[in-house]
Amino acid sequence: MSEKPKTKKSSVRHTRAIQRDRTKRQNTAAPDEVTAERLMEIVHPLTLNQVAHFYDLGLRARVLNLPVMMAFVLSLIWRQLGSVTEAVRTLNREGLLWVNERKVSQQAVEQRFSSLPAVLFERVVQEALPLMAVRWAARTRPLPPALQWARNHFPSVMALDGSTLDALLRKTGLLRDGEGPVLAGRMAGLLDVITRLPRQVWYEQDPNAHDQRFWDKALASLERGMLLLFDLGFLNFARFDQLTDAGVFFLTRKEERIVVRPQQALRTTDTLRDQVVRLGSSKARQCAHPVRLVEWRHQGVWYRYLTNVLDPQLLPAEYVVALYWQRWRIEDCFAVIKRLLGLAYFWTGSINGVQLQMWATWILYAVLVDLTDAVAEALNRPFHALSMEMVYRGLYHFTVAYHRGKADDPITYLAADAEGLGIIKRQRKNRGGATELLYLTIPSPP
Repeated sequence: MSEKPKTKKSSVRHTRAIQRDRTKRQNTAAPDEVTAERLMEIVHPLTLNQVAHFYDLGLRARVLNLPVMMAFVLSLIWRQLGSVTEAVRTLNREGLLWVNERKVSQQAVEQRFSSLPAVLFERVVQEALPLMAVRWAARTRPLPPALQWARNHFPSVMALDGSTLDALLRKTGLLRDGEGPVLAGRMAGLLDVITRLPRQVWYEQDPNAHDQRFWDKALASLERGMLLLFDLGFLNFARFDQLTDAGVFFLTRKEERIVVRPQQALRTTDTLRDQVVRLGSSKARQCAHPVRLVEWRHQGVWYRYLTNVLDPQLLPAEYVVALYWQRWRIEDCFAVIKRLLGLAYFWTGSINGVQLQMWATWILYAVLVDLTDAVAEALNRPFHALSMEMVYRGLYHFTVAYHRGKADDPITYLAADAEGLGIIKRQRKNRGGATELLYLTIPSPP
């Protein structure tokens, strides 16, 4: 089910736990020239593309201009420097990415977090995502059977979901007078479950915003023929009809209280029921278009799904089950964003600073997906067989090997010792319930 906004107390406890954990982490080694060049190759040109917009906004050139702040925030996240103070110290002594060392004060950086328009970072994200999709399409690596089937039958398969950001550790500016903890807002994303790259990302300052608030933005980003996966947080009959009218296919779970009126049975077995139904108890409260209800019994539990793909030849019931559980890829994405790349911890107390950090984190997420996919290609393995976390952590070992003259390419190095570095996921044992559905071998449809 879609993630519910956290209560203020639970969010503060969670954030403080993360803060304690971060104080125990050691700073990562300075990135090798090859890894730094990879970030520069992808991000720096896109940042420079926004300089004209920087001036259009009436901003003046300063020491902490847009390219400098981009390098600063990316390094803060990628290298897990731990604090703004440490990042300033690093910038003053050795420079960061494409920025040579320069003297700046912590106060100036903190002020810049509040004043540099976050839309500049957002525009870099919007330019980076299509570039990453092109790089993905140029590679060859196997896909899981269900995803390969979906790729052959739909232009794309997207997952839609939202996630609440954690509490600010301190408050500045207009937030200072507020009582109690302040949550950092809410984000939502439209993720391509095949490439693992987001198509769109949105931010909402209100942390209590319901997922329904993102529907209009999502609908504007969808294209005819797509298959959209979402959970119960987006349940809305009017939106179902809008998707159908726009020629967008959807797949979601059935909420227990939804009243269904059977119209046509398509297939019935001991473990599968497939039928066309009407949703709603009356004409005033029902979908204008019929939908399919697919019910699948697994280990004594019935799982129920709704889709507007009425033709079982276009979307067989077996693939309804398999593809819906790919919706969890966006949950995996949020986990990488918040836990691995640190978006559960904020270095600033301003909403503008939160957005700068959030957009920079999404940039690095896309770079990490690109890096992991390159390793998957080198290994000729599906992306899902690799751990993004261990690819990220493996860069530390590559850096050490690089400075000792024992390695010169991160992809080759990570692929050569993928098992030793923990990059290839271990096969889990004793799976059960819903988790097992992720690993089912889907039989051929009749």
